[in-house]
Amino acid sequence: MSNADSQATTAGALPVQGLETPCCIVGGGPAGMMLGLLLARAGIEVVALEKHADFLRDFRGDTIHPSTLEVMWELGMLEGLLERPHQELRALDGSLFGRRVRLADFSHLPTHARFIALMPQWDFLDFIATQAAKLPSFRLFMESEVTDLLYEGAAVAGVVVKTKQGARQVRAGLTVAADGRGSIVRERAALSVTDYGAPIDVLWFRLSRRSADAQQPLGHVAGGRVLVLLERGDYWQCAFVIPKGSFGDWQARGIDELKAGLAEIFPLPLERLSELASWDQVKLLSVRVDRVDKWARPGLLLIGDAAHAMSPIGGVGINLAIQDAVAAARILTPALRSGRAPSLDVLDRVQRRRELPTRLTQKIQLLVQNRFIGRTIQGGVEEVPWLARLLDRSALLRRLPARFVGLGLRPEHVST
Repeated sequence: MSNADSQATTAGALPVQGLETPCCIVGGGPAGMMLGLLLARAGIEVVALEKHADFLRDFRGDTIHPSTLEVMWELGMLEGLLERPHQELRALDGSLFGRRVRLADFSHLPTHARFIALMPQWDFLDFIATQAAKLPSFRLFMESEVTDLLYEGAAVAGVVVKTKQGARQVRAGLTVAADGRGSIVRERAALSVTDYGAPIDVLWFRLSRRSADAQQPLGHVAGGRVLVLLERGDYWQCAFVIPKGSFGDWQARGIDELKAGLAEIFPLPLERLSELASWDQVKLLSVRVDRVDKWARPGLLLIGDAAHAMSPIGGVGINLAIQDAVAAARILTPALRSGRAPSLDVLDRVQRRRELPTRLTQKIQLLVQNRFIGRTIQGGVEEVPWLARLLDRSALLRRLPARFVGLGLRPEHVST
C-alpha cells in the first residue's frame, strides 16, 4: 500500500469553522474504522479522526482471526479483503523446549474462513477505510489529532482537534473513543482504570525471509527465551519477549547482546541476525493489561483498547476490539437513526454486552502471561507444560483453544 492509496480514503482537511456531526469517532484503528463503516452503512453520518498521515506503521496486531473474517463475510467483503497479500494459519503450532506441539486447530470452527489471516494491519485498515469511503455518510480526516474534549454541562459534546492548519472543533452528539491503549480521550475524561499488570514487554523487529526458509511454528520457547515469528511475504515480523522494564538494560549491553540472546532460540540460519545493525531497527512494545471501570459517560463511549488494553497473548486484541465495534453499532444505530444522541443507558448497554467476554479473555491471558510466559523468561519453566502435551495428543481438545483464539467469547454478528 502506498501513501497515495491511504490518502485517497480521506475527506481533505477539517474546515476552519469545524464540524458538527451525530457521531465522532476518535482513532483510525480496527475498532474505530469498523464502527465507522457499520454506522455509515446504516445511513448514519460519521466523522472519523486519525492523528497520523497514513496507516503505514508497524502495529502489534497483524492477525485477523476467524471471528473478524466472519464479520467481513457478513458484510460481503471477505473475498475482497483476501485479495490483499496474506498468509493463512489453519492450525496453531509451537516449538516448546525443542518439541513441536500443535495447540489449536481451526478447521472445525463454524465459520466461512477457518484460519487466521496473517496480514499487516495497515492493509486491513486501508481496506476498511476504502470500503467506508464509498458511503456518503462517512468522512475520515487524517492528520487530525484530538487534544481535548468539549462539554455542554456534564455531557461530552465533541472534541478539540490539532491539524496542520491549526486548532479545530468537531461537535458531536456522541463521541466514541477508539484511540487505543494510550487514549487521550480516556485521559481527558478522567475515567477510572484498573491496571492488572504485566511481567513482560516485547521487542518488535523484522528480518528478511528467503524462499528456502521452512515454514515455522508461530511461537518458539526454550532456555528462558520466547520468540514469535509472523510470516509477511518477503520478511519475518519478529516479537522477542523480555522482562517488563528491562529494555534499557538490553540497550546498555548492546545490539550484539540481543543477537546473542536471539541465537539461543532462533530457528533460521543465524547469519540472518546480522541484519540487526542497531537499536533503531527495534521497537519496544510495552505490554499493558487494564480495563476502564465505566466505559461511558453522557455523550462519550469507549471501545477497543481505549476501554480495555489486552495482552498480546493469543493475538486476540484486534479481534476483541472489532467485536466491540460490531456490538456498539448494533446497539447505537436505533438511537442515532432517530436523530437523538444515545442516552447513558444505551451507552452502558455496550459495556454490559462486551464486559464479560473482555473480563474472561483478560483472565485467561493473565494466567498464561503470568504462570507460563513470565516464569519462562525468568528461567522458571524448563519443560513442555502438561496442558500443551495434552493438547498435542488430543485433536478433540485442540478445538477449545481454537474457539477461544479464533472466535473469542460471545462472538458478535453484523445486523442485517
